[in-house]
Amino acid sequence: MESVGLVPALAWLLLGYLMGSCPTGFILVKLMRGEDIRNFGSGNIGATNVGRVLGKRWAVLTAVIDMLKGGVAVLMAMLAGQGSPALLSMIGIAGVLGHDYPVWLKFKGGKGVATTFGVFAFYDFWNPLPVIIGGLLWVAIREATRIVSLASMVSLLAAALLMPLFMMDRAYYLSGLFLAALTIWRHRDNIKRVISGTENKVSRFFLR
Repeated sequence: MESVGLVPALAWLLLGYLMGSCPTGFILVKLMRGEDIRNFGSGNIGATNVGRVLGKRWAVLTAVIDMLKGGVAVLMAMLAGQGSPALLSMIGIAGVLGHDYPVWLKFKGGKGVATTFGVFAFYDFWNPLPVIIGGLLWVAIREATRIVSLASMVSLLAAALLMPLFMMDRAYYLSGLFLAALTIWRHRDNIKRVISGTENKVSRFFLR
C-alpha cells in the first residue's frame, strides 16, 4: 500500500465507494414505476425485492448491475497498474460498503450479496472457481429451500473459504471473510426468521 501513496489509494477507495453506492434497484423501480422500492416488500433495494416489484427479469438485471458496479472499480485499478492485492481488496470492500451504506439514500442500502460476488469475481480472473462454486451453491440452496437469505449467506462464506484452496492471495481471502461476515451481519433479522421458520420464501427459477 505504501508504494501506491496515500492520496492515490484514498482516491481509488473513494471511487470504489461511489461506484458501489449507485442504488441500482432504487433507480430501476423509480424509472419503471415512479415509486420508491423501499415502500414495498422487505423495503430493501436489492435484486430480490426488485423481483417482487418488477418481476424476475428485472431482478436478474439488478443483480448483474450490482455485481458489475462492485468489481469495475477493482478492474479499473488493475488496468491503471495498481497490482497490490491489499489495495485491490480494500477497493472491493469500499464498493460493497457503498452498496450497503449509500450516501445518496442516507446510508440505508442493500445487503451486498450480488456486489460482493462481483468483487470476488474481479479479484482474480484466473481463479474463478471459488466464485463459480459459490454461485452454484447459491442456486442449489435457493432452489431447494426457496430462502434467498440462507442461500446468500452460505454461498458467500463458502466462496471466501475456498479462496486459499485455489491459491488466491491472503489479502483477498481476508477481505472475503470480512465481506461474508458483513453480509451475515446485514442478514441478522433474516437469521432470526429462518430459525423461527417465518422467513419469506420466493418462487423457484428452475425447479417447478
